[in-house]
Amino acid sequence: MNYWLFKSEPDVFGIDDLAARPDATEHWDGVRNYQARNFMRAMRLGDQAFFYHSNCDPPGIVGIVEVVRETYPDHTAWDPESKYYDPASTPDNPRWFMVDVRLVRKLPRLVSLAELRADPALIELPLVRRGNRLSVMPVPAAAWEHILRLAEGG
Repeated sequence: MNYWLFKSEPDVFGIDDLAARPDATEHWDGVRNYQARNFMRAMRLGDQAFFYHSNCDPPGIVGIVEVVRETYPDHTAWDPESKYYDPASTPDNPRWFMVDVRLVRKLPRLVSLAELRADPALIELPLVRRGNRLSVMPVPAAAWEHILRLAEGG
């Protein structure tokens, strides 16, 4: 199993929005960065990811999701009315992809970005590197376990 992190703004699509969806499942669309797209293409059924609230106060990890459908074309790229529209992406030659995720659980507490940055055990976590603005990124297994301990208060 691989571990990941998905960023989303809670006022656009937060963890409570995911929890309210049928079966607490939704497609993760709108990724328009090639590196983040490639990370999604590497995801497999059963991979788990942190759900991260960004662009809020405080930003941080709030829950865990599981990949329940591997990558498939992101149809929002073909919709001229969508903010994610990309005329270079077509059904015959898709440029952008998405996965479906299901909420596993909310964490007992938010693990803030400040807390993650201050923890020397998380120096290899892509999220804490300066300038990293990707909305989808890998999480090393050791960092995953460490963050879970932090969330549980340990």
